[in-house]
Amino acid sequence: MSIALIDTSIFLNLLDVPGRNQDYQQVLHDVAEYIELEFELILPLATVVETGNHIAQCGDGGTRRKAAQRFRLSVEGAFNGQAPWQASEFDSPEQILTWLPEFPDMAGRNKSTTKPNEGTSFGDLSIIQEFKRACARHKAREVFIWSLDEDLQSYHHIPTLKAR
Repeated sequence: MSIALIDTSIFLNLLDVPGRNQDYQQVLHDVAEYIELEFELILPLATVVETGNHIAQCGDGGTRRKAAQRFRLSVEGAFNGQAPWQASEFDSPEQILTWLPEFPDMAGRNKSTTKPNEGTSFGDLSIIQEFKRACARHKAREVFIWSLDEDLQSYHHIPTLKAR
């Protein structure tokens, strides 16, 4: 069973957030396929926070309220087992302190060739760290960051079979 960490770009489409839902149909198709294939879908805390921030900035009050209601139900579902995804484990302060020193270099480096004026955000770095932990825990499983952003799409672990 594969593990997919849901990035903000995907969650915004799943929730059909106005102005952030250009790939809504494709994302709905993909999530249906992942559910059918019994992928383990993980909703990182950074995705929750970033998505909530985007919702607070989309359109008029009525539009924001409707999107926020879909958000609330989806996040509650992640915590209580009513959604097809589950909330991730939260890093302890000690864990954050182990990877926090990477942030200045990641923020200073170009995120990708198509985004030369943008570095890796702290939220993305936390998702990358979660990806690394999932790979270490589940060496024999496919693990990837499900994202529409090319830089995060590169985080994809496919287990190799060892010859005997």
